[in-house]
Amino acid sequence: MNRAAPDRVAAETPEPAVIGLFDRLSRPLMRALDPEDAHALALKALRIVPMARAAADPPELKTRAFGLNFPNPVGIAAGFDKNAQVPNALLRLGFAFVEVGTVTPRPQAGNPRPRVFRLESDEAVINRLGFNNEGAPTVLARLAARAAEGGIIGVNIGANRDAADRAEDYARLIDTFAPVAGYFTVNVSSPNTPGLRDLQSAEALDDLLARVIEARERVRRRSGVTPVLLKIAPDLTLSDLDDVVGVARKHGIDGMIVGNTTISRPTSLRDRDKAREAGGLSGKPLFRLSTRMLAETFVRAEDAFPLIGVGGIDSGAAAIAKIKAGASLIQLYSGLVYKGIGLLNDIKADLAAAARRGQRGSLNAMVGVDAPAMTAESWPV
Repeated sequence: MNRAAPDRVAAETPEPAVIGLFDRLSRPLMRALDPEDAHALALKALRIVPMARAAADPPELKTRAFGLNFPNPVGIAAGFDKNAQVPNALLRLGFAFVEVGTVTPRPQAGNPRPRVFRLESDEAVINRLGFNNEGAPTVLARLAARAAEGGIIGVNIGANRDAADRAEDYARLIDTFAPVAGYFTVNVSSPNTPGLRDLQSAEALDDLLARVIEARERVRRRSGVTPVLLKIAPDLTLSDLDDVVGVARKHGIDGMIVGNTTISRPTSLRDRDKAREAGGLSGKPLFRLSTRMLAETFVRAEDAFPLIGVGGIDSGAAAIAKIKAGASLIQLYSGLVYKGIGLLNDIKADLAAAARRGQRGSLNAMVGVDAPAMTAESWPV
């Protein structure tokens, strides 16, 4: 089972200068391609290019959350490696954890192309992929084949678009992936599957989480206790957020991820033509909204469970702001499109420096220190 972080070996460390050169050479090519084609090329490169293991992380970056030990707090968000093709390569690059998926019980083609759009001047992405993935059996086979490699691999689960009983899809996936999942993420917040976000309503979420936790408890004898996290949208009203956090606490959820892409379009967007595309917006313009929702969730959770912050992280300063808003861990994705893989090392270096400046020499003391003040600020638009 992938419950423990892999040993970090300093040998054969990719030099930051080499990574920077690779980023500078590859990004213009990747940006010239259709976004989905560029993503497929990146996955192929990670599969075939020998990847040296990153240097050992400094001790001040060690983080414990959901009963798991992470060598640093930076993971890669769901959506990058939907079908569990390259988790080993991503761990070797220095990510502390990899979240694969979203996975559905049966293979799903998703929405018609084009369905991913770069907003270059805004350092943003809009997608309406629609849970495209190869299905649970294929993803399970890949994760089972690499299980001996170790490392924390989360499995982001969702319902098939045509499912008669969506809650049953989630429960089935818990049973399927429990032997190989480091944690589960219950994704009810994608805007690209019609009606999926309705599962965030109090009554529907209460039923869903009851069935998910029941499934988790049913398989614990053979698989141990696997943490279950809930991923929410940043577009919830604060009243809805009250309900969501209340239901999550009622069912003993192990954590929350804040948050998914947004269907809103900030007034600051410059690429107004592409901003009209339907789908979820991610990247830099999402930072303020997602961080505010993170702070709001933190104050409501009252330390009942830890949070993962995601949305618009493109620098060490942004990562630190997420932690101060309440995140114990953070996840990257769209920032890598514009800043390259060197962003990971930059963020870890800045986090380590911030921890060393702190009183306890760790990041834990920073978690949530700015959250109460943030919730009193004007709402980001």
